[in-house]
Amino acid sequence: MKHSAPEDWQEGGFALYIHWPFCKAKCPYCDFNSHVRQRIDQDEWRRAYLAELDRAAAETGGRILRSVFFGGGTPSLMDPAVTGAILDRIARHWRLANDLEVTLEANPTSVEAARFTGYRQAGVNRVSLGLQALNDLDLRRLGRQHSAAEGLAALDLARSIFERTSCDLIYARQDQDLPAWEEELRSVLTRGPDHISLYQLTIEEGTAFARLFDAGKLAGLPDEDLAADMYELTAGICAEYGLHDYEVSNYAREGAESRHNLVYWRMGDYLGIGPGAHGRLTLDGIRYATSTHRSPELWLEAVRQGKGELPREVIPRASQAVEYMMMSMRLTEGMSLARYTALNGAPPKAMRELTESGMIRIENDRLAATPAGRLLLNRLVLELSGA
Repeated sequence: MKHSAPEDWQEGGFALYIHWPFCKAKCPYCDFNSHVRQRIDQDEWRRAYLAELDRAAAETGGRILRSVFFGGGTPSLMDPAVTGAILDRIARHWRLANDLEVTLEANPTSVEAARFTGYRQAGVNRVSLGLQALNDLDLRRLGRQHSAAEGLAALDLARSIFERTSCDLIYARQDQDLPAWEEELRSVLTRGPDHISLYQLTIEEGTAFARLFDAGKLAGLPDEDLAADMYELTAGICAEYGLHDYEVSNYAREGAESRHNLVYWRMGDYLGIGPGAHGRLTLDGIRYATSTHRSPELWLEAVRQGKGELPREVIPRASQAVEYMMMSMRLTEGMSLARYTALNGAPPKAMRELTESGMIRIENDRLAATPAGRLLLNRLVLELSGA
């Protein structure tokens, strides 16, 4: 079986994801791998992360690293000294890009915001704040531990300490209307973040919200038309503040796009280290999917036994083509026709029809969704792939 060329992943680059699995509390909408523990041995976790970095570097140590991302969970519960030790070990193992992006996700509670200086000194140069809402009632509904005032104060503090600042907001929440969303979005943008991620509230299986929804106890959710209006309004408001929609849910000033997420969306290689972390790794021309135990305790024990990674799975070329289309079509820049065709063995389907209907545009080697196409992106991908 023929696999992707060794150099194929380089079009997307190489990144490293560190998963910190702990939170103070579990948010009812969240389906991420997060856990609440009364006690965390920071030294034990430091040793485990360093051991996994040593193991991963044995396979990839010659590569140029574009990005490091501390995700979770709540990485701002990690001791800054642990963050520093991890970054020091990374610098020992890999060649670092001149513009290396080091992001840490943070919750904007007062205690965690006070730790920002420690993370900056450790080498973090970008923080991603989980604001989620600027309405105290909605924050309580979302299970957040901070107030709207604390969120804005943390954003101001982050901008004074870090070179780059991003924040997350959730829209299409209970009882939210269009004017309220516009006011909320402008309140954040006036504070000058260079990147913002805006997600429509979705009901994920296995969450507390899913159980409430199934029981008819999650009233006031906007209908599809109102949610679509909120999405369309968002791009216009962000543009007023100099942020362009470079991805379906992400807006940034020119040059401030998330380098880490671009590695994902452009289908580069990335290492996933920590409980529940996934990765994509191309070795000797074969592309693998990597995964780890979701349980923090099982992952730690696996690392003690020598390897915190589960058996790898080979990704066939046809599956790579599907993955590349699904990820890259989220981007305003779209996908490379030549790269997709090389992976798939044939070009996309229905290109003429979708171009004539105004759903896609094709310029040189790039195929991308138009604004109209992005509203129906899932259907668009199905038609292009012939599924």
